[in-house]
Amino acid sequence: MDFFELTSRRRSLRKFSDRKVEHHTIEKILNAALTAPSSRNSHSTRFLVVEDRALIKHMSYMRDYGSAFMAEAPVAVLVMGDKNATDLWVDNCAISATFVQLAAEAEGLGSCWVHVAGREHAKGHPEMGDAESYLRTFLPIPEDCGVECVIAMGYSPYTEVKPRPEKDNSDKVAWLK
Repeated sequence: MDFFELTSRRRSLRKFSDRKVEHHTIEKILNAALTAPSSRNSHSTRFLVVEDRALIKHMSYMRDYGSAFMAEAPVAVLVMGDKNATDLWVDNCAISATFVQLAAEAEGLGSCWVHVAGREHAKGHPEMGDAESYLRTFLPIPEDCGVECVIAMGYSPYTEVKPRPEKDNSDKVAWLK
C-alpha cells in the first residue's frame, strides 16, 4: 500500500476486536514514530505503552467525554514530551502521534487519538482537575514529561473500510502564483 492509499484508508477507530496486538507490531509502529521530525532535532517525544486491560479501562475514565471507548482497546500509547528538551514538545508529540497512527494503519491496525493536554477530567468542573493529573495518579509518567494524547490501537472488528464521503475542499487551500 502506498502512502496515498494509506492516508485514504485511515479512519479513527473507536471499536476494536478482541485480537491481541503482537509485541513486535507495537515495536515496529513505535520505531517508525521515533523517526518523526522534531524541533531542532530534539527528539523530545516519549511513549508509554499500556497493554494491561484493567489499566486501559481505568485510563478510559480520564475524561467524562471522548475517552470511554478506550476501555475496549487492546493497546493504549501515551504520547508524552520531555519539557526540558524543548519548548516545542507539544508540537513534536503531535507529529509523533500522527506517525503512530499512520504506522498502525500500515500494520493493519486501527487507532484513535484521545486528547489529554489541557482537557478537564470532568467537563465544566475544573475543580476536579485535568485528564493528565488523573493519569498521573496511577501511571508512571515521568515528572519532566507532559502528556499530549493517548493513541488507542487495535484490530478493527469491521471487514471493510467505509468510503470517505466526497467533499469540496477547494476553500481549504490557497495558491499564490
